[in-house]
Amino acid sequence: MCGRRVMGKRRFLRFVSLLTLAPAWHYGTPQTAAAHPASPPPLTVGQRLAQDLQWTQAEREDRFARMDQMFPVNRIRHGGCIAALPKAMPLTIAVGGQELAAFMQRDRLAGMLVLQDGRIRLERYGLRSNRATHWTSFSMTKAVTSTLVGVALRDHAIHSLQDAVTQYMPEMQGSAYTDVTVRQLLTMTSGVHWVEDYDAPDSDNVRLYSTPVQPGKDTVIEYMRKLPRESAPGTRWVYKTGETDLTGALVRRATGMTLSSLLERNIWRNCGGPGGMESDAYWIAEDGKEYGGSGISATLRDWGRFGELIRKGAPGVVAPGWVADATRTHEALATPGRGYGYQWWTFADGSYAALGIFGQSMWIDPARKLVVVTLGAWPKATSPALAADRQALWDAVRAAIDARK
Repeated sequence: MCGRRVMGKRRFLRFVSLLTLAPAWHYGTPQTAAAHPASPPPLTVGQRLAQDLQWTQAEREDRFARMDQMFPVNRIRHGGCIAALPKAMPLTIAVGGQELAAFMQRDRLAGMLVLQDGRIRLERYGLRSNRATHWTSFSMTKAVTSTLVGVALRDHAIHSLQDAVTQYMPEMQGSAYTDVTVRQLLTMTSGVHWVEDYDAPDSDNVRLYSTPVQPGKDTVIEYMRKLPRESAPGTRWVYKTGETDLTGALVRRATGMTLSSLLERNIWRNCGGPGGMESDAYWIAEDGKEYGGSGISATLRDWGRFGELIRKGAPGVVAPGWVADATRTHEALATPGRGYGYQWWTFADGSYAALGIFGQSMWIDPARKLVVVTLGAWPKATSPALAADRQALWDAVRAAIDARK
């Protein structure tokens, strides 16, 4: 037998049973499914990112809480310390004369959390979700990736935002990113052509994740380095999820760590501040590499804890002054009073937000010490009417807070 040992029948049967269980061990935990007792059995892992854009309403409402059962993920472990979220005087709000429960049902919201000065003023769940549910974030993840740039700057793994992208990713030399800086990547002003359309199957935000690459190649780098330039770097803002994915690849290169490990070490298990999360989280990854532009699933309260960390400036977690710089307007948008920072949307009143399609949002109002998080499964990825509803919700929270002063 050439020195090989023959596996006995009992060991073979045990080996087969372990293979059957392996996907649940590697890709998620039973906790997610437990939060949805009426959900159908887990699906086979193997979906490609952007396939979720084609799901039906019923599929979204079920699967947004079970992404780790359909996509390969990296796990982000929480530690032994949990940042407390004590309860304060309950806040009652109505949106456009409609009770909050009815509003959440109409817009298909799975959760809403209002923290004021780190205390829970309001916490509601819908769509069969509860405190243990891990809901996907879509582009709210961009704010996390931005924060990890701040971590890399703190550690001098990234030396300066004025550094060229090619300094960290030599493969981009000779591409449209040759003269683009890290700062321009963060503000989405690279001048590289990109089409972001959630209804078009041939848009860049779909093709990036569906275009095959050679084994061993990085999906994001291979796609992004082939894009053409349409304007000079630093002269035009265009929303590009692919550039946040590229930012994530740059952070991995600079730090030598996965984004999940960096997030786990510096925030999820951080006992020194508002970090220190209550539950594990999951980040969609291909060949172990996360997509910086989307893909984190976490609980409503842990999203609130992340927002509270940012509201307080994330001292010791990121480079000094990073949060203030990241959340100020660097690019004015066509909509009056709105702008873009380093992956954060900014507003004239000093508030800022991380936004994701289908109703994911984290709005932070420093003046009122507010963090407001919503998780959802909107009937559409986005629309003017749904965006107006989200703004009305924020306005209702602000009015209710001001009325109690």
